Amino acid sequence: MKFGLLYELEVPKPWSPNSEYDIFHQAADQAVYAEQMGFDYCWIVEHHFLEEFAHSSGPEVWLGYLAARTSIMRMGHGVVLLEGTINHPIRVAERIATLDIMSNGRAEFGTGRSSNPFQLEPFGADLMTTREEWEEALEIIPKAWADGWFSYKGRFWDIPERNVLPKPVQKPHPPIWVACQQPETFKIAGRKGIGALCFTVGPPGQLAERIASYREAIVDAPEQVGAFKNEQVGAFTVAHCDENDRTARETAGPQATWYFDTIKKIYDPVWQQWKDKTIPPSYQYHALNVSNAESQRGGVGRKYADRLDPETLIDNGSFCIGDPDACIKTIEMYEAAGVDQMLALLQVGNVPHEKIMNSLRLYGKYVIPHFKEKEKAAKAAAAIG
Repeated sequence: MKFGLLYELEVPKPWSPNSEYDIFHQAADQAVYAEQMGFDYCWIVEHHFLEEFAHSSGPEVWLGYLAARTSIMRMGHGVVLLEGTINHPIRVAERIATLDIMSNGRAEFGTGRSSNPFQLEPFGADLMTTREEWEEALEIIPKAWADGWFSYKGRFWDIPERNVLPKPVQKPHPPIWVACQQPETFKIAGRKGIGALCFTVGPPGQLAERIASYREAIVDAPEQVGAFKNEQVGAFTVAHCDENDRTARETAGPQATWYFDTIKKIYDPVWQQWKDKTIPPSYQYHALNVSNAESQRGGVGRKYADRLDPETLIDNGSFCIGDPDACIKTIEMYEAAGVDQMLALLQVGNVPHEKIMNSLRLYGKYVIPHFKEKEKAAKAAAAIG
């Protein structure tokens, strides 16, 4: 089990003149300390226009700053939106390669297309073709990273022969991932031979079926886009650790509720406005999540979290909140479901900076060592066997 942080750079109201400044710099300080505590990865999203929920519209800049302050932690751009009106694939290849150089080969390349029109429409993106654009960009970017000149002619891009510079330090290229929420995306990730960043919310056991479909598809990876398979699953959850289990719940439980309430207020009205339009097939799952249909089928996702109280979501492992023993127990549930990396969302809502730092300290003192010892014991047993 690997451990990663996930940042959206949340800035709840009321705002002061320094609100964004403080959050951006506190998050960087947290990530630097997390590296010292044994965290392996730091991921940051690309979001646009999401007041309070996510102010991380320039993640590659923040990651470049963080790369200069760290030395081991992997720098995860999770994810880059690959619609051409937002990010041209050549520009993506250039920026990720630059991050890889400046981090001494620590870049992780997460990809996606956004689950809602709210972020896409101002850029002029066509919702009908975002998946196809994502797929074509995935074909282009690894080719741009290869040595020498290349050209590409496809449905969305016609690129004359050029040598895209710079090239990444990692050879043949940084690991490629995709954000996964709907079940179909897990299968697509496997077919394309890339890692799955699981951004669904629910009991870890309910993720097992989706992860199993990913593992099955990646065996052959008939549509592999990179020069190698990146068979890894990272699972996101709201997380917080405190010496006292009740204090942890009271600190982070309401903030986890705020997290889902805030994105619901932004996203749900958009899909409701689309009720008289033709929703693209690749977005019907997300539009359905606005209703109760998905959650009543026992599914996982944002709507699932909407209808349950924080205590229940903590008890069933949907959130990783509690004292060190409770966090270990929850993470072991994810481990049993087939997760390779925990993506801990610690900077959520109004959880104070000092409490996040203490949570990181407890992870470093108790939680991460527990799993390192398990890994060491498993390797020793395998060597004997």
